[in-house]
Amino acid sequence: MTQEEAKKQANKKALKFVVALFLLYIFFSQGNLFMNSVMSPDSRFYNAYIANHLNYIQGLKTALIVPAVWLIKLFGFYAIYNASDVMVVAGPYLRVNYSCLGLGVMSFLAAFVLAFPASWKSTIKMLIIGFVAIYVLNVCRIAGLGILLGFFKSQRNNFTYHHEVFNIIVYVCIFTILYIWIKKSNKLVAV
Repeated sequence: MTQEEAKKQANKKALKFVVALFLLYIFFSQGNLFMNSVMSPDSRFYNAYIANHLNYIQGLKTALIVPAVWLIKLFGFYAIYNASDVMVVAGPYLRVNYSCLGLGVMSFLAAFVLAFPASWKSTIKMLIIGFVAIYVLNVCRIAGLGILLGFFKSQRNNFTYHHEVFNIIVYVCIFTILYIWIKKSNKLVAV
């Protein structure tokens, strides 16, 4: 194979990766938004059966809220919660809504990992590691807000940019994990 043919083949693979990444991201992110509307009673596409039996969005909220409340209590605060709210007694009131779930970051991660040419074993392992990392960071964010705003009462109205800070931290962590994964995957392919 000549150098020119190798370059064309590499360009073809790169283009295939970018197109697959884009399409998968649109599919996952818009699919989650659509499913959120299917499970929201006031929405146009509401379906009671799906909302009652297949509501993974509420399941993820609960899976984030319960351990976050446990961590808040571990720091000496008394906290109560319901399906989408955490209230730290004598502390902040936190609402966990759709944008707090990290589904956008998970959509990007899933799209990237599935579009990248790697073995299925490596792909599945990376998806699990990435999703667990996003989940743990998200629980820590919710608990951290409850704890920090419980200690620093004067800052409750000032820390409105936590979502952006969280996204930056998570994307840095995910890009670091992806970088290590790509390096490892390329070493396995080169051998």
